[in-house]
Amino acid sequence: MTTWVDLPSAARHAVEGHVGPITTAEPITNGIHHDFAAVLHPATSRPVFVKGVQGIGRRMRMLRREATTNLLAPGIAPQVLFTVDVDDWLLVGFDYVHGQSADLYPGSPDLPRVADVVRRIGALPAPGLRSIRARWDGVDWWSKLAADAPDLVARWDVHAMSELASKAPELGDGDRLVHSDLHGDQVLLGPDGAVHVIDWGFPGAGAAWVDPAYLVLRLVEAGHEPGDAEEWARRELPSFAEANEETVTAFAVYLAGMWTHWAVVNDGPGKKHRARLARDYAAWRLEATPAGTGR
Repeated sequence: MTTWVDLPSAARHAVEGHVGPITTAEPITNGIHHDFAAVLHPATSRPVFVKGVQGIGRRMRMLRREATTNLLAPGIAPQVLFTVDVDDWLLVGFDYVHGQSADLYPGSPDLPRVADVVRRIGALPAPGLRSIRARWDGVDWWSKLAADAPDLVARWDVHAMSELASKAPELGDGDRLVHSDLHGDQVLLGPDGAVHVIDWGFPGAGAAWVDPAYLVLRLVEAGHEPGDAEEWARRELPSFAEANEETVTAFAVYLAGMWTHWAVVNDGPGKKHRARLARDYAAWRLEATPAGTGR
């Protein structure tokens, strides 16, 4: 990870042109989609969080999307203060928001605040964003798995999984703002009661149930039983309650195929963990619901 002093001098000067001379820089070392992240403390203004990537490519496109998408969620996403393009660097400055990551464990006192912000996101329009339907459509992840990692799907009816997953793009179609990567670390709870959602690198326009469905998976990851996680979501998130069993199962199967194939082609403990989580949840859905005939 590049530090503040290691950035090109032209990039540092461009940032200081927006916020003034920097006295200290606190590096942020977590995260995989950027080359630089730090809380910068200017001499004469409040702290600013700056994220940067070097080199034109997918990560730069993600950060540029984040810088523009945040404008669609005022009061939820941290305010974008500036963007700087210098040579092959893109640096984006955000209003620094104080807060702790939300805990999603069963009985967590953070859950009501998480539910509130998810409802608020689902009520927002998403003009100009690529649709979830377009993003999900056209890829048969389960057939790709059968070709690339047959051992992983040996116990699954690949044809049935492909059929179920193929329904997800149409079911996920809509015009609401979708974060599409909601988990506890993305939700910052401020001491003043404010709640912010960060890391808008994968936004889209889709059905309002999509983010709640992602969140259900993260609740399971945090220790909820799948049925309890879904019951909480149906009680607290009306859009999830409106999604029928086939919709939720199609989503679970689609995500299990996609995340598992990602883990196959781009190995790493985080991706493997998410893939197992998604497959386990999909298996539970198939066994616990009337659509459960695919394994």
